[in-house]
Parts: sequence; structure tokens; C-alpha cells
Amino acid sequence: MSSDLFPLDNILKSSFGLDAFRIGQKEIISDSLSGKDVLAVLPTGGGKSLCYQLPAMAQQKLVIVISPLIALMKDQVASLQKKGIPAGALYSGQTDNEKREVFAAIERGGAYILYLSPERAQKEGFQRWIQKRPLALFAIDEAHCVSQWGHDFREEYAQLRILKSIRPDVPILALTASATPTVLADIEKHLTLKEPRRHVHGFYRPNLYYQVEFCADEEAKALMLIEAIKRNPQGRIIVYCGTRKVTESLAGFLQKKFSNVGYYHAGMTNEDRSATQDAYERGALRILVATNAFGMGIDQPNVRLVVHYQMPANIDALYQEMGRAGRDGLESTCLMLYSRKDKGLQGYFITSSEAPQEIKNARWRNLEALVNYSEGGECRHAEILTYYKDAQRLENCGHCDSCIPTSTRRIPVPEAPKAPVAELKAVKTKAKTKSRKGQPEESLLDEEQEARFQLLKKWRKEKAKEIDAPAFVVLTDKTLKHLAIENPQSINQLKYIHGIGDAKIEKYGWDLLAELKQ
Repeated sequence: MSSDLFPLDNILKSSFGLDAFRIGQKEIISDSLSGKDVLAVLPTGGGKSLCYQLPAMAQQKLVIVISPLIALMKDQVASLQKKGIPAGALYSGQTDNEKREVFAAIERGGAYILYLSPERAQKEGFQRWIQKRPLALFAIDEAHCVSQWGHDFREEYAQLRILKSIRPDVPILALTASATPTVLADIEKHLTLKEPRRHVHGFYRPNLYYQVEFCADEEAKALMLIEAIKRNPQGRIIVYCGTRKVTESLAGFLQKKFSNVGYYHAGMTNEDRSATQDAYERGALRILVATNAFGMGIDQPNVRLVVHYQMPANIDALYQEMGRAGRDGLESTCLMLYSRKDKGLQGYFITSSEAPQEIKNARWRNLEALVNYSEGGECRHAEILTYYKDAQRLENCGHCDSCIPTSTRRIPVPEAPKAPVAELKAVKTKAKTKSRKGQPEESLLDEEQEARFQLLKKWRKEKAKEIDAPAFVVLTDKTLKHLAIENPQSINQLKYIHGIGDAKIEKYGWDLLAELKQ
């Protein structure tokens, strides 16, 4: 059914009170209304929910939404009901009367948006119920959970292929805030989508300042974190850590220096987690130290600072967590504090997991991509857009540490105290680091080396554009500097350069030697 039959702009205004579609929304909705399966990537806060809510109103039919969080379902239902849009949810803990009310509303016909958990979609009774029901759309929110290559794989999501086998006539809209082309291909495969239309939009966040700071040790990290918090006296702050132990110890350290500090992780009781989340939402907690257990379904507009105290597992996790900053459109900062120990911690998580070796290998590749992003020297926003194959591309953003290192928005590195700060011992982290081949020391380049480095950066930028990949996927700044210093003149000599293995030599070896001979 063509979207031309529906006055989408009129429905947008009359049902949702909005004057204009955000980037990508109208195209996504039009494809769904035309009966096509759709893979859509829109940023957190980018208006994903409208993409399945409006088709219900346009076709005056039932839309079934698969959602992972009960709290998120309740919020969405309450918001829709305030607008006068029929909506309900089915989840564990409901009374029989509450469930009967939902089914009675659906039986009356017309537009209705029904939220379900992925587990409920597996139940035979539900599958029989939907077989002859007039449906406009299946929408799968947080669709990256379908893919084992994604950063939040859930087994119950992988079983959602049953929807297409039960109702092949109903289009599926798979939505996520962050997914690489590899993850999108895996979603398409697992959900058995039919030639889906892909829409990737909105990864550019013009109000966010991206900064990555290399820290030699935990003391340097803690001092940098204090400086960042001091420079953001207004609005909320989220500090992400890699383990529960560090989360608690870092929160304790910050509580001695700042007020309204709390922590959140999956090891807390349900009551404590709910109380912490409630205190954060009310503003009783301004600074929250958390693991990645905190975030999904959280939508506070005035987060002014997001700090990754320890590097996450991959770029997907980094981007999604950074995306919680500045949802009100005001200037906000995303700071990652990166040390070599962090890679050791994430490596431990990978090796100790029970995932198949193929999945472990993919996780190592994803971790290496994040390390390379951290050590990269090109525009950070541009690299993110290219990494996700966003429809929009940039050369220079003007608001990241790579584009304008002297920006007033950059958090400056504070001077280290002459004597070690005793209380910083509380936030020491344990992770073994391995010495790596050709690990270059950080040093200033002489004039000749700097010229070689700039020549290599120009070559890398052109090569990245040629293959439509981020520059850090080609080679990192650290590798280019090592090349500039060592000036290898043979393939064999390239093998001793940091970050260059057989695969890189096969792809770029002769090109690099040609550049270095200039």
C-alpha cells in the first residue's frame, strides 16, 4: 500500500502535535507503509518510536512492538495515551483484568500500538492470536540485540524470526540506535527480512564535543575526571566504568569531592537499582558512576558530560553511551580516558566468555577498532559517520579534539601533583598489559619526521575515502608516527612497525614504501 494514500504530514500534526519530520523518519515510514521490510538506524533521541507509531494511525490497524524493557513500555504507553492514541502493553506482573482491558481495546478495531517482550512473542497462544489479526507492522526496537556481532546480544531476540514465518504478509521494521553494516546484515539474516530498505541517519551530533585522552596511569585518569567534573558545574554527569568494583570505588572517591554522587550496576538489588535510578531522574543525584547496565530507556535531556573512565568493549557501546549527552541540543562533552590497561580488561572479558571462537574473534576485531579510533588523528565525528555508513559525511566537524586541539571546549590535562595522591589508590584497577611489537614511545618528531608524518596522513585520508572506511581502519596515528620515525625502506622492515601485520602489509605495504621514498 503506497504511502501517497496517507497525508503523513497531517497525521504528524493532528496525532503527534509535531510540525516536521526529523531526518530519515518520513522515508522509513513511507517504506513501511508500502509493505517493505525496513532496517533503520536512528540515534538515541532521534525519533525511532514515531516510525512505528505513525503507521498505526495511518492504516488504522494494530502495530506490534517488541521492546526489551518493561519500564520503557510503560513510559511509551503513558505518553501515547496522553496524546489520545490507543496503546497498551503485555508484560509479566499484570493482573488478568489489565490484560483483558488490552485485548478488549484491540478487539474494538482501528489503530492500536501493542508493546510486548520478545519472550511473549515466542508463546504459542500469542502466535495463534496474531495469525488472522489485521496488522499494519511488526516493529522490533533495539534490533541490534538480534545479532551476535552486536554489543548487546540476547538469545530471546534471535528467536524473533518466527514473526516472518507466521505472518509473511506483514512488514517488519527493525530499529536500532547503533549498528555497523556487519550487524545490520546479521539482523537481516536472523529476522529473514525480504530485501529490506536500509536507512542510516543521524549519527552526527553537532552539539557534542568528542575528546579522547591517553592516561599513563589511574592517577592521571582520576585527576582528569576531577577536572572534567569541575568544568561542568551544571546538568547531569554520567561516568562509565568497566567493572562493578571500580564503579563503587570511584563513586566513593568522588563522594569525598563532590555532592550528589551515586553508583549503579547490575550487582545491586532491584530495590537499590530502582531507588538510584529514581534519584537520578529526580535530580537528587547529579553525578552517576555506572557500568553499562545503566542506560537503556534512560532519557534525561540535560546530561552535560559523559565520561568513559575505562574503555568499553567496542565503538557501538561507546557511541550509544556517548549519545546520552546533550539530548536537549545544548553543548555537551563526551570524554574517553584511555589507557593500555583498558584493553587488557576488555581482553579478559573476551577470553573468559563462553562464546564460540568465531564470536570471540569478532569481539577482538571490534575492540581493536575502538583502540584504533582512540589512537586515530582524523575528525572524530567524521570517523563515526564513515564507520556506520551514515548518509551524511563530514571532512571536519570543528568540535572534537582532533579538529581543534586548542578549543576552549577541550578538557585540559591537569598538572600532576608532585607527590602521589593517597586517596587515588582506592580507584586502582587491575589488568595485565602485554608488551607489543614495535611499541613506539611518545615523543616529538623532528622536522624531517614531521614532514613524513604529514605526507602519510594525507595518503591515509585519500585511501580511507577511496575504500569508504574510517581513517583509523587504515592505520592509526601511532602507526604513522612510528613509520615517520623509523622510515622503513623494505617490506621486511615494515614488519617491525607498531600496528602493521601481514594483512596491513598485503593491503598497503607497497603504497607506504612509495610514499616514504618521496
